Amino acid sequence: MAEEPDPKRLEELQSRIEEARGSLQPKPRVESKYESASMAWRMVIELVVGIALGFGIGYGLDSLLGTLPIFLVLFTLLGFGAGVNVMMRTAREAQAKADKGSFETRD
Repeated sequence: MAEEPDPKRLEELQSRIEEARGSLQPKPRVESKYESASMAWRMVIELVVGIALGFGIGYGLDSLLGTLPIFLVLFTLLGFGAGVNVMMRTAREAQAKADKGSFETRD
């Protein structure tokens, strides 16, 4: 007749199976504090670049056309709006990435 399985061997086999399953599971994403700072600087730079481009285009048009600083003010405000729009898009992207996976902070 069939012998009963050795419990010690079964436990060893079970532990090897658990170990193999654990190595196949993806590690949770770890976000360092520098990634958050990098994202913040990216958003600030996007805003500043939008304002600077608007200022430059407005100043250039005013210089070419010899007008009062109407284009300077107009394009600076448009640049600010564009910078805020890009910042909001970046924030939504970061939020979607955070919602997608669980983050653990690391010092």
